[in-house]
Amino acid sequence: MFNYLDFEKPVADLEGKIIELKKLSESGEAVDVGDEIARLEKRSQDALRDIYRQLSPWQKVQVARHPDRPHCLDYVRALFTEFTPLAGDRAYAEDQALVAGFARFRGEPVAVLGLEKGNDTSTRLRHNFGSARPEGYRKAVRVMELAERFSIPVVSLVDTAGAYPGIGAEERGQAEAIARSTEACLGLTVPNVAVVIGEGGSGGAIAIAVANHVYMLEHAIYSVISPEGAASILWRDTTRSKDAATSMKITAQDLLELKIIDGVIAEPLGGAHRGPEATIRATGEQIARGFADLKRAPMDYREHRREKFLAMGRNL
Repeated sequence: MFNYLDFEKPVADLEGKIIELKKLSESGEAVDVGDEIARLEKRSQDALRDIYRQLSPWQKVQVARHPDRPHCLDYVRALFTEFTPLAGDRAYAEDQALVAGFARFRGEPVAVLGLEKGNDTSTRLRHNFGSARPEGYRKAVRVMELAERFSIPVVSLVDTAGAYPGIGAEERGQAEAIARSTEACLGLTVPNVAVVIGEGGSGGAIAIAVANHVYMLEHAIYSVISPEGAASILWRDTTRSKDAATSMKITAQDLLELKIIDGVIAEPLGGAHRGPEATIRATGEQIARGFADLKRAPMDYREHRREKFLAMGRNL
């Protein structure tokens, strides 16, 4: 059974009946329910397809935040070999919200940066729900500087509601750390590719996502502020989060049309949490294509990145 979202209730009801029938069949009772199970499975798939064909922006926010969605470390384990994490910013402490290190991607060395939310209570607390502190972004800068020194491409996996806004983080220079990390991304002379795998929230996301190619999963979101935060500021009413999500153009499809991102990675029917292996595999293929495209013609990666971001909004 999945953790069903509110709008998935018709599917939840059908799949609940399917489970009940399968248990009845396995109980050994002389009841042939095979045809009924097949009929219900088709109805369930049709209902799921109808729902996901017309998701609203707010519903996509819910899918992007689904607790069973594959997280950064799931991608790292599946896509990279010989991953060697690096810890600490050499100034204050280690921040486990931001995963950083070196690995091999299809045999080639890469630097990996990622924001990890965790998938149960203990790991969510350990990774601070994916909200990095200043030391996390300073660690990212350290890894990017090493990648630059040894001419190693950089891969970023983004999944965060935003940088941690606590008092301690602000005292240690959160805004400055985010700015320095963004500057380090922009200044790389090696190619970098970023993928928004869930939420891409505010400066906490863009600090590692200023890349030559930026991709998003089909049901991911990417914005300067959360819908709840925008509703609170604009209308002083967080119940209007749905309105904010619609107005802000935060979905992958909207951002591709606005030329903010370079491509959308398809998810299995029902979202990445229903097919994590397929999602991760498709993401790996897109990362490989992105690097191949960048390496196909010699270019100044720093200038390419600069022109890409300066061009945003010019022709709208």
